[in-house]
Amino acid sequence: MRKKSLSDLIQGLKSNENIVNWHEVEPQEAKTRSMPESVDLRIKAALAQRGIEQLYTHQHTAYETVRKGENIVAVTPTASGKTLCYNLPVLQAVAEDDGSRALYLFPTKALAQDQKSELNEIITEMGIDIKSFTYDGDTAPAIRQLVRTVGHIVITNPDMLHAAILPHHTKWVSLFSNLKYIVIDELHTYRGVFGSHVANVIRRLQRICKFYGSNPLFICTSATIANPKELAEQLTGKPMRLIDDNGAPRGRKHFVFYNPPIVNKSLNIRKSATVEVNQLAKEFLSNKVQTIVFARSRIRVELILSHLQELVKNELGAKSIRGYRGGYLPNQRREIERGLRNGEILGVVSTNALELGVDIGQLQVCIMSGYPGSVASTWQQAGRAGRRHGEALVVMVASNTPIDQYLVLNPEYFFERSPESARINPENLLILVDHLRCAAYELPVKIGEEFGPLEITDILEYLVEERVLTHAGDSFYWASQSFPAHEVSLRSAAQENVVIIDQSDVANVKIIGEMDRFSAMTLLHDEAIYLHEGVQFQVEKLDWEHKKAYVREVDVEYYTDANLAVKLKVLSIDRTGKRRTTSIHYGDAAVNVMATMFKKIRLTSFENIGYGPIKLPEEELHTSATWVEINEVDPALEIKTLEQLLMGISNVIRHIVPILVMCDRSDIHVVSQIRAEHSQLPTIFIYDHYPGGIGLAEDVYKRFDEIKEAARNLIRKCPCEDGCPSCIGTEIEGMDAKKKSLLLMEGL
Repeated sequence: MRKKSLSDLIQGLKSNENIVNWHEVEPQEAKTRSMPESVDLRIKAALAQRGIEQLYTHQHTAYETVRKGENIVAVTPTASGKTLCYNLPVLQAVAEDDGSRALYLFPTKALAQDQKSELNEIITEMGIDIKSFTYDGDTAPAIRQLVRTVGHIVITNPDMLHAAILPHHTKWVSLFSNLKYIVIDELHTYRGVFGSHVANVIRRLQRICKFYGSNPLFICTSATIANPKELAEQLTGKPMRLIDDNGAPRGRKHFVFYNPPIVNKSLNIRKSATVEVNQLAKEFLSNKVQTIVFARSRIRVELILSHLQELVKNELGAKSIRGYRGGYLPNQRREIERGLRNGEILGVVSTNALELGVDIGQLQVCIMSGYPGSVASTWQQAGRAGRRHGEALVVMVASNTPIDQYLVLNPEYFFERSPESARINPENLLILVDHLRCAAYELPVKIGEEFGPLEITDILEYLVEERVLTHAGDSFYWASQSFPAHEVSLRSAAQENVVIIDQSDVANVKIIGEMDRFSAMTLLHDEAIYLHEGVQFQVEKLDWEHKKAYVREVDVEYYTDANLAVKLKVLSIDRTGKRRTTSIHYGDAAVNVMATMFKKIRLTSFENIGYGPIKLPEEELHTSATWVEINEVDPALEIKTLEQLLMGISNVIRHIVPILVMCDRSDIHVVSQIRAEHSQLPTIFIYDHYPGGIGLAEDVYKRFDEIKEAARNLIRKCPCEDGCPSCIGTEIEGMDAKKKSLLLMEGL
């Protein structure tokens, strides 16, 4: 049977009745400038060997701006040659002066390894003795000494910088005293709690550079977000020059929204997105069209992978389709990346691990199983398809969730708006105090010293009272036996994390991870199924008092989902806005949370197959919140009905907020109360799920009208008759729930 070309397959897809929107991105020719004269001849020769004789406009601007001594943030789409924006000025600096040093920061180890391979290939072709090394948990002890003393380019990640390099800066004198450039790649990943921590790590890094007499320039690169300059300036504390004149070429790209058919009309339940993804991917793979499938979770990757390998094993062989996610060994990942670049591997199923700039060449088709969670991520994943000349196809297959259904029913929202802003709050008190402890361990803190915009003397004096620091002369000195960096996880705001201990093999009991207390209540309770690197573990015992969870590897066909009982208390009101029948407030709140029970849900059909109680004490979280109080309610509405309507509206808002505020769904929580404790009024609370807050609820306050309108649109356009899992939750018998929800929301 004749294999169909990609063009034939695209034409065939156009008649598919499940396609709800077809958007074409026009091709673009390359915009180039000649190689700057100041570039070393050996670098020019090495680039020419790789077919690079001219620079794209953004690469040229980046090089010239950095050479003038300005900090930059370069923002262009995936696969547009951002790497050269930093490699070229760094290699040039080392070629001119062998003493120059550079520090590269990547958010993941995999990305750091990938970049090292590419960089070392160029260095070899240049014929200059430039030493570039990765420094992470996998670096052999024998090599570490070499990296510290002779490494011209040190490639690492923020966690390693925080816990291994900065606390031991005296071993890194050669790097810190000669540091010319700090490269921060994939800037858009530094948002929320992680970004807030990293901003403080960079403050500590700058203190140490100053101590050793260096003042490095920052070269940042980012995928498209709404506020790259603002984020780069917040993260580094330095003025930035934005470079966004993308000169890279691109072929024609078809961007398709696909909504699976309805299988239960009255409940508006659609066919599983996973089943549709499998069928679509099979069609392309059977015709030998190189395809990448993105799935939202590690377990979903494994499910889709096993189905696809089964579907095409007779035609192509199971090895032609591979998975890619955290938890795979580095050599395994390298092998998959190589296979994709040279075309030996036809298909790959990945988590967002391949969304970042790992070099896998350019594939022809990208299929997303569900909305990735932000406009920025969606464009990043879409950028994985499309050779520089020639057609590419991107298909987003919607799931039944409110977010996905909102997007496919409102495609103009996605295509007509800029990507989201990335928010960080480095001044979050819990995070700031942690990093001041780490900073004082590294170097004494002088009175009047700056550490970001806040006055820090009060915090230092508090740490003296806690006997962590001691005050002598004009400085504060470390006075504790502990090693503070090991107590601070960059991934959570609270200090007391629960340690996860794997006891599957009695002879080899080991720690495999940690989790903040609030997440542990719902994810690490007794009998919970915990996923780690694609492997299922059952929690045998959660020792809450000693903050330890003991787990054992299992292979089961279900996952667990916990119910939380939440009480909120308003502590202070910072801002208030009055509406016709409601008022909206922003301020501080105390959230009391208690995990009550868990459900076992089948992986394939999502049906409830069992439940059990959770016995854990109540936890309190102080955070920032936005809340909406309803001052006037239709007197004909029964209390029970109003309660169900508020829950339905909260369900929609919970799914809309992450789209508009660019955060993970777990970063922000939404709860409704029929009688709020502080006002006795029906209220919807939207709060940051982190101690002290990270600025998300404040964004909700500023953009509440936009959020409300998007939520109303979702309910209005949902094709169900009177409420379903894709909008306000389940249908409420004889209640006219959709109509009443819309009326209630109008008042908001």
